[in-house]
Order: sequence, then structure tokens, then C-alpha cells
Amino acid sequence: MAPTLQRALSHLLTLVASLSILLVVPSSCFNPKKIVNASYASYSLYGSDWSPAVATWYGPAQGDGSEGGACGYGSAVGEPPFSSLMSAGSPLLFESGEGCGSCYEMKCTGNYACSGNSVRVVITDSCPGCGSDAQYHFDLSGTAFGAMAISGQDEKLRNAGKIDIQFRRVECNYPGVSISFRVDPGSNKEYFAILIEYESGDGDLDKVELKEAHASAQWYSMQRSWGAVWKLDKGSALVAPFSIKLTTLKSGKTIVANNVIPAGWIIDQTYRSIVNF
Repeated sequence: MAPTLQRALSHLLTLVASLSILLVVPSSCFNPKKIVNASYASYSLYGSDWSPAVATWYGPAQGDGSEGGACGYGSAVGEPPFSSLMSAGSPLLFESGEGCGSCYEMKCTGNYACSGNSVRVVITDSCPGCGSDAQYHFDLSGTAFGAMAISGQDEKLRNAGKIDIQFRRVECNYPGVSISFRVDPGSNKEYFAILIEYESGDGDLDKVELKEAHASAQWYSMQRSWGAVWKLDKGSALVAPFSIKLTTLKSGKTIVANNVIPAGWIIDQTYRSIVNF
């Protein structure tokens, strides 16, 4: 074979080999995630893993723990959609009020009366002394504690007093229920406070803002007063109706309830949004 033809054939073989390597070795710039539908890369705060915790109960055996509690929900804890399935939380669950409204799923397996079926509860109260025996301690209503039992064995399970459980954070779901804003006592022309309930999704809030009726686009940041109560002390007259903007704590989702608080609002009156998370 002539030298020139040999060199040409050698170059051709080298090129073929290089192309073969490119076909089987992915480039560092190639990212398969960039070419799949975005739904495959969706992120969820609510995993499937269960974590250990301790559960106790308080209040009436068939009751709702305590009406009111550190979140301020009052008698609503015994009514739908809470339906007495509530819990006071240790400091890591209550989070100085930031945990109010967050939802958890739990089950017990360490007692012969445990059904192994899960129960969903809402944080509506604080249990400051509950963190001494476990990082995560749920002090449940009698109703919620008994709901983890085999049918007919709820009293026996409550007699145990304290049990080990498994829990996980879940999204709140209140189908057909709107977010409610109850005007807090003490509100006046310059100071306005509201109790916020029934937020689906995260259930807890990071930021609440208020906008007045006039043409200004300014949103005023409200401060957490206590529990699920948020306040705004403007120092001058506020002009209703008010729009309220809510931003969730965990996922950062935002919704706006336009003109949800009417002119002529009344203390202790509840006003409902037409939107929810």
C-alpha cells in the first residue's frame, strides 16, 4: 500500500475511534434533566419518610384538648374542619407560633391497642415542657390520641398515657373551606389585627401583608402578634376595605384575598376569602 494511502486510512480510523468515544462517554455539559418535562423535577417538602416522636394527651377523653390554646383558634378546634383532631406541639413543632396551622400524619405501633392506621392532626397549641423527653413531642387531644387505636380500644390506648409514634409532615387539605380572617379584639382605626385560619397546603405562614382601599399600591407588612394572630399598628387611620396577602413559610407560595375585609368591619366577625392555597 502506498505511504500516502496508508496515512489517509490511519487518519480515517482515528476519526472513527474518536466519534465512538463521544457516543459512549457523556459530556460534562450534558444534563438529561434539562430535556425532560419540568414536572419530573418538581420539588415537594413533604417526603414519605416517617420519624420517631412521643405522644401524650390532655383535656377531656373525647375532647379537643383545650379550647383556645396558644394559636388562638378558640372553639373552632372542636368544629369542622379541625374536628378536635389537634395537637399541642413541643418547641420544635410550635416554633414560637410559626408552627400554628401546620399538619402532621402520625401512627402508633408500640402498644397492643394501636391500630397502625394513621391520623392527621393540626398544631393548634403549645406544650413548652414537652421537649424534655423527645425533640418532637405531640400532646394530642383525647380525640386524636384515641383515633390511633383499634376500634373499641381507644380508652385502653389513652390509659397508656404516653406512647411512641411515627410522624411526618403533610400538606393541609380543607376541601370546600376558605381561608378565614377573624378580626381580633382591640382592633381600631389605626391598629388592626386578625386571626388567620384554614390555610391549605403548608398551613403555616411566613408573611402577612395588608393593602388599604385607596389607589396606593403599597403593602404594609403585618407582624405576628401571637400564635396565628397578625397585627398592623400603622399610627394613622387605616382605610378599608383591606386586601390581605399571605406567603407560606415552607414553600413561599403567595395568594391575595382582594378586599376581603370590608369597610365597616366588626370586631370578632369572620370574613372569608374566595381563594385558598
